[in-house]
Amino acid sequence: MHVKSVNLETVCGVTSVLPENDKIEIAFAGKSNVGKSSLINALMNRKAYARTSAQPGKTQTINFYNINEELYFVDLPGYGYAKVSEELKAKWGKLIEKYLTTSKQLKIIFLLIDIRHEPSANDRNMYEWVVYNGYHPIIIATKFDKINRSQKDKHIKMIRNGLKTEPGTKIIPFSSLSKQGRDEIWECIEEVMIKAESNDEFVSENATEDTESEK
Repeated sequence: MHVKSVNLETVCGVTSVLPENDKIEIAFAGKSNVGKSSLINALMNRKAYARTSAQPGKTQTINFYNINEELYFVDLPGYGYAKVSEELKAKWGKLIEKYLTTSKQLKIIFLLIDIRHEPSANDRNMYEWVVYNGYHPIIIATKFDKINRSQKDKHIKMIRNGLKTEPGTKIIPFSSLSKQGRDEIWECIEEVMIKAESNDEFVSENATEDTESEK
């Protein structure tokens, strides 16, 4: 997809009311400093629209980016940041939970895992919780440029085993430097957009048929 326009439309903190959007939503989850903002910037083809920082825990809100007036990228707060109080962690957790359980437009959850390391306990908990709520997350193995290419299969297997992923779970290596993986991620998003559009047309056609049959 060619990204023509990007607008940070809504920012939700722990006390905010979540928006009821009329476009599909694509959510990005991952621990602090895993490269969420860098991935979102790469997908939007923007250098620094989503704020990146070497300091973990920077994203403390749910940010809704309106892309081309067609869909939303939803940047969720990073989890597992040790220097944040337990009280604030709990509030962030409830905010994420509220979004994931109430959004009517959420179609994909991309779960970001650092390809260099085994998934953490927080990563495993997040994956299990997302699956428990009926979603089938796509795993983005970030920081791919930080390992030797010959190690790719070994590290992907490490992530798959560490998360105990469902059969058929897609894992996409991604590098914010080379942008490897960006096109494949967009293919996943565009596939969901086509399905959503087809479902809308199906519902609309059925509604028209029902109306006509009542006449």
